[in-house]
Amino acid sequence: MHRTNRPATLVRMKFAARTTDLIDSPIGAAFAMLDHRVNDRPLLDLSQAAPGYAPAPVVTDRIAEAARQPATSRYTPAAGLPELREAFAEDLRRSYAASDIAAVDVTITAGCNQAFCAVVNALAEPGDSVILATPFYFNHDMWLQAEGIGIRHLSSTDDLLPDLDHAATLIDDTTRAIVLVSPGNPTGVTIPPDLIADFAELAAEHRIALVLDETYRTFRPTEAPAHAVFDNPSWRDTLISLHSFSKDLAIPGYRIGAIVSGADLQREALKILDCVAISAPRIGQEAVITGLHHAGGWRREQAQRIARLQEHFVTTMAGCPGGFELVTSGAYFGWIRAGGGRSTDETVRRLIVEFDTLVIPGTAFTSTDQGMLRFSFANLAPAEIDELGVRLATY
Repeated sequence: MHRTNRPATLVRMKFAARTTDLIDSPIGAAFAMLDHRVNDRPLLDLSQAAPGYAPAPVVTDRIAEAARQPATSRYTPAAGLPELREAFAEDLRRSYAASDIAAVDVTITAGCNQAFCAVVNALAEPGDSVILATPFYFNHDMWLQAEGIGIRHLSSTDDLLPDLDHAATLIDDTTRAIVLVSPGNPTGVTIPPDLIADFAELAAEHRIALVLDETYRTFRPTEAPAHAVFDNPSWRDTLISLHSFSKDLAIPGYRIGAIVSGADLQREALKILDCVAISAPRIGQEAVITGLHHAGGWRREQAQRIARLQEHFVTTMAGCPGGFELVTSGAYFGWIRAGGGRSTDETVRRLIVEFDTLVIPGTAFTSTDQGMLRFSFANLAPAEIDELGVRLATY
């Protein structure tokens, strides 16, 4: 074969600007700083909002049993196992005191993030816009950017609730949805049922979707229904409720979430889901069926335990140790204002490198640097929360 002596030309592939312009995962960026720690002491990990404890024994037993069965390695129906869809519909009917939720309203997904992505792709395309309540969950913002969908940031009131009046001014002919998260990630704030009803009415009035991410609904300060929108006979026309089993059942790695919606949205979302994962992992679906049927008491115990951790965390932060002010707290989160005049990224780096305290910068959840931090306290033991106060006090 003929060869030349010409030097090889360096050719690099090109990437889409929609992805190169995105931020890197804030979780991964924070973990990358761990290599620069200067102390040799245990890390306080307040980064990820995922359970660090084991699932209920009845669930792990079922996982082990299911792993030995040949059917577990096969696909499930695209919308999920019928038994799971019915079990979750029953769970929702009980939790919301609502009779008009059926198995056919439930689509099982590979986690709540996938649920959101499929819903967005079913609703909007480049040139359309979506209203995103701030502070926002960073993966929601990232996906809208990646898809070329316009983002209209919805401001919050002084108590960090979404501003209904502002939302009304953001809606135009390009608007396809309003996105709310309750309890909020990163703030932990629970939106009152009456305000959710007002947003549902606003969405219905303009014939757009209200996308309500309810990932942390079990970790609200009450067991009363999160809202009454399911009582409206026409809820399927505009409400899309998103759910996760990762937190409720401590199975984040099994990737199971759900979309609760009308048939029209389901049909379009399933087209997207079929191209991405075909169906959610069957072993995770089996785990959730068992959890819904047999781990109700365990779920309540974990929610109560985390509520006690929150009380401990709030007490620890009451004196603003090191100038760190707790603005809100709920679910898994504390939303913290940092003093000192440094940039948020610099504050986070110093907390990780010098104080062995891993947190996420608030810049991941806001469009500007507001000097905020997200602390996910739910995976700390009470003694570790005490240690957190000590470390912050010396900042």
